[in-house]
Amino acid sequence: MKELAFIKRSNERHWVGDGFPVRSIFSYQDIAEEMSPFLLMDHAGPANFPATSHQLGVGQHPHRGFETVTIVYEGGVSHRDSSGGGGTIGPGDVQWMTAASGLIHEEYHSPAFARTGGAFEMVQLWVNLPAKEKMTAPGYQGITADEIPRVALPEGAGEARIIAGQLGDTRGPARTFTPMNVWDMRLKAHHRVTLELPEGHTTALFVLKGAIRLGNRHPVRTAELAVMERRGSQLVIDVEEDTKLLLLNGAPLDEPIVGHGPFVMNTQEEIVQAINDYNSGRFGQIGR
Repeated sequence: MKELAFIKRSNERHWVGDGFPVRSIFSYQDIAEEMSPFLLMDHAGPANFPATSHQLGVGQHPHRGFETVTIVYEGGVSHRDSSGGGGTIGPGDVQWMTAASGLIHEEYHSPAFARTGGAFEMVQLWVNLPAKEKMTAPGYQGITADEIPRVALPEGAGEARIIAGQLGDTRGPARTFTPMNVWDMRLKAHHRVTLELPEGHTTALFVLKGAIRLGNRHPVRTAELAVMERRGSQLVIDVEEDTKLLLLNGAPLDEPIVGHGPFVMNTQEEIVQAINDYNSGRFGQIGR
C-alpha cells in the first residue's frame, strides 16, 4: 500500500495578471524531484468577480520546454497562442497546451464570464516534457466536459473524471508524452476508495474542498497536497467529508531540471538559448 511521504500547503496568495488570484501549491523550485513529471500547480480561487467590461487576465508571455494544463471548475477562460491554438473553456473543460519548442500565449476571463461575473475557480498544472521532446512543435488540445469520461466508483463512493490516463477500461482524451493519470474526483463522505496505480510512479492528491484521511491516520484537508511514496501500487482513501480532489500520477522523468521563469529545460545553456530565441522573435506572434 502507498504510504504518505509528506503534506504540502501554501497559505500565501498572489495575483497572476489581474484575473487570477492564485495559491502556488508547488513548483519546480521546491519539490521538483518528488513531483516529477509535474512541475508546478497554481490553484486560482475560489473567488468572486463582479461583472465588468474590462479584459481581466494575463497578457502575452512565453513558455518553452513543458505543457500547461488548465482545468476550469467555475467561470471561464479564453486562450490564444502563437502556434494558432486557442479557444474558450468553461466549467468542466480542460485546455492542454504543449509549449515544447516555444510559443507565446495569453489567458483572459472569457467574454461571457466577464459580462456576468460570479464564482471563479481553476487549477493550472505544468507538466514536464522529456529532454528528447522539449523542442518538438507546439500544440493545443481543447477538451470539453462532454469529452471527459466519468467512472462511477464502487459502492457509491463517488466518481472520477478521467482527463488523462486510464481507470479500469476507461481512458481519458488527453494525449500525453509520458505515462500519467490526471483525474478530477468527487468523493462522498464516509466511504473508502481503493485505487490501483503503477508501482514506482509519482502520486499526489490535491484537496480542493473537503477532507480525507490516508492510511486511516493522516488527515488531508482543503488546499493541502498529499504526496505519496512511490513504492506500492494500492492507494487507500478514507473520505471524511464530501470531497473534491485532483489526483496526479505519472512516471518520473529522472532528468535534470533547470528553470528560469516560463522556461524549463535540462541545462543552463538551453535556458540562455530560450531567452535569446524569445528576444529574437523566434516564438512567433499571436494572430489578430
